[in-house]
Amino acid sequence: MYQINHIKEQIHPKYHIELLTADQSSSAIIALNLGGSVQRLSINGKSIIAGLELLDYNTTYASAVLFPFANRVKNGKYSFEDKQYTLDLNVKEENNALHGLIYNKTFEFIKEEICVDHATVTIGYEETKRVKGFPFKYAIYLTYTLSANALELSVAVINNDKTPFPFTIGWHPYFLSSDLHKSFLTVESNKKLVFDKDMIPMKIKDIIIKGPIQIKDRLFDDCYILNTNSAKFNTPDYCLMLESSSEENYLQVFTPEKRNIIALEPKTGPSNSFNNKLGLSILNPKETYKINWKIKLQNNE
Repeated sequence: MYQINHIKEQIHPKYHIELLTADQSSSAIIALNLGGSVQRLSINGKSIIAGLELLDYNTTYASAVLFPFANRVKNGKYSFEDKQYTLDLNVKEENNALHGLIYNKTFEFIKEEICVDHATVTIGYEETKRVKGFPFKYAIYLTYTLSANALELSVAVINNDKTPFPFTIGWHPYFLSSDLHKSFLTVESNKKLVFDKDMIPMKIKDIIIKGPIQIKDRLFDDCYILNTNSAKFNTPDYCLMLESSSEENYLQVFTPEKRNIIALEPKTGPSNSFNNKLGLSILNPKETYKINWKIKLQNNE
């Protein structure tokens, strides 16, 4: 049987949940006090995701779920249904709001399931206040399922308000590689966003991608509009597929200063979607929006 461990620390208030396969070759650690983010993932003995060990969560948002907007909102300002809204700016040097409103929230444990071939945990956060810039009530539930060769994240968002609200949603995992120079990203895309100096999209340009993109020593902060719902990342140690259930898919690729990790961020809309409307969705009162993302290990190719 699989295992689920609840890890609570009293000195520094932390609440982590660990999912383990029966032989402990695969494991995932979920940080409830950090927006319900997955802070460590190993599959078949391969280290796939490392968060707190390598990255400052407050500046990198490592593996955070990004809601109600992914990436930036220019100047923190947008309009919706003829009303003007102003978000708090958490990236003041850029004068932008970044990565949504739940990345630093504490999630509550809801339920768990342990089976012979998987372990599942559901956690949730409910917003009951009228938050500045996004004064809507909602609930969001994250369900993580660990199996022998995959981790799946299922997200459900419920509009608990009396009015509709706009949103996009994304995920911000950083993937480990023993050698990024010899790692490859494969995507099907013929369009890419062009950004200004503050990473706000200015236009969409046509591109031609011939075969896998070798990371080498390139610095990425690029957003591809995908023609499919998947991307492949191949390293010297493992090969994985990153899959989405969404019909409209964008992939942000970012290389931080630490050169053994790369962020591959699936999302339903790009930066500044609240203003440019790219990928923007509307959730009506009492409706539920669902999306699944999966990291699946494959045979190394």
